[in-house]
Amino acid sequence: MDKIKGAIFDLDGTLFDSLWVWAEIDKRFLGKRGFDVPPDYQQAIAAMGFRLTAEYTIKRFGLDETPEDLMNEWMEMSRDIYAHEIKLKSKAKEFLIELHSKGIKLGVATSSSPDLYIPALKNNGVYELFSVLMDTSETRGKDYPDVYLASAERLSLSPSECVVFEDLPIALKSAKSGGFKTVAIFERDEESEFADYVAKGYDELLKLIK
Repeated sequence: MDKIKGAIFDLDGTLFDSLWVWAEIDKRFLGKRGFDVPPDYQQAIAAMGFRLTAEYTIKRFGLDETPEDLMNEWMEMSRDIYAHEIKLKSKAKEFLIELHSKGIKLGVATSSSPDLYIPALKNNGVYELFSVLMDTSETRGKDYPDVYLASAERLSLSPSECVVFEDLPIALKSAKSGGFKTVAIFERDEESEFADYVAKGYDELLKLIK
């Protein structure tokens, strides 16, 4: 970490223990319309921003609704959960505090909406640790490196000075293509050719930097 001056974090599945939320929302949302959740649906939308996900869902299921209709319903379903129930992954807060104490600038690069992730960051007591909050409503999706590049730029750092923490292979590939160091947060035994380091959790990462 000697040459690293910035750390950029994905949220859902990386810092937040939140993947269960969207699986449940997908189940309720599509079930209300008479559909089961297809096995490939969550993987298909994983790197998309909110609007792209809505447009994709409308097209895939032939819904007679607007993207705004879907986004409003999803927001209503998820806003309360994110504000009050979403927790950080084990030892994630301690890891963020340790990085911050070492003078490493912290940024967020997420596909989530600020209406969701900002209350969750505040509720978990880590909002003030971040210098930059970026989401893909301002850039292309995470199948491109744009959101990481924008976050690094706002941190006044080059990609080579930053490490990106992610849990999606496609996002790790994008970050790597943008010139970033990458850390994969995989809870299962997985490998990634686009990760410089693979960790099962933040307790492991804490030991590395202390």
